[in-house]
Amino acid sequence: MHTDFAIVGGSYAGMSAALQLARARRQVTVVDAGLRRNRFVDEAGSSSHGFLSRDGMAPAQLWQEARAQLLQYPTVRWIKGEARQARVLPSGELALEVGGQLLVARRLVLATGVRDELPAVPGLAERWGRSVFHCPYCHGYEVGGGAIGVIAASPLAQHHALMLPDWGPTTLFLNGLYEPTEADLVGFARRGTQIEATPVLRIDGWADVVLADGRTLAMQGLFTQPRTTPASPVAQQLGCVLADGPMGPYVQVDAMQQTSVANVFACGDAARAAGSIALSVADGAMAGVAAHRASML
Repeated sequence: MHTDFAIVGGSYAGMSAALQLARARRQVTVVDAGLRRNRFVDEAGSSSHGFLSRDGMAPAQLWQEARAQLLQYPTVRWIKGEARQARVLPSGELALEVGGQLLVARRLVLATGVRDELPAVPGLAERWGRSVFHCPYCHGYEVGGGAIGVIAASPLAQHHALMLPDWGPTTLFLNGLYEPTEADLVGFARRGTQIEATPVLRIDGWADVVLADGRTLAMQGLFTQPRTTPASPVAQQLGCVLADGPMGPYVQVDAMQQTSVANVFACGDAARAAGSIALSVADGAMAGVAAHRASML
């Protein structure tokens, strides 16, 4: 099976890239495993925020509408499945195995997304996307000015602890995983952030933090710092250079979303240190345009 452009990942970044190529009347094949990063928000009945004109829309609805619009273009083919065994052929084309078939493309866009690894605090994962989040800009406003807890999982807790007081009174739970410096403590005091050094035993209720000494501190929302890893090994299989970001590794790209491998582009959460739907759509548009321009060279 051959195609002009293959896109691995059918979430927001991948569909944005595909849309640019479809509108250029080029043959596009999207391979999608159906594992959007924000699917947990759907399960929790929450909404996505911060995307102009779609603020507050359920992520699944946004995805479904975008996919329906994309599939109206006759040059788009959608394959549900997982891309495996990616490799560069001697011809310079890119090959993938999808559902037992070989897919060969002249240009490839990686929009595979990432997986979130949460700190091992009982009750935290069950509330992920409902009352536990990682992005203040995506979910901070919905806390409604109520009490916010930061469950430390890495030194990135410092950034949460300094940022989140704009959304509500903030308590940083060190949980033995982050030790503030003197400069950090000065910054926290300036921002009004409270520090709690007692270890976290578990999360109860909506967002109640149960401490090892028996106290329970009720929060309106919790934020933590997941470790991210690429959701697919395709980039590594192709030999793409990865950058080491503060949250985890991601595919290194230039300003045009070009990876270190010829004819391979990357976009979305897989190709940036941190992201959102709005940033993923923008990256995807750039990747699609850049892949199209490269095909004319």
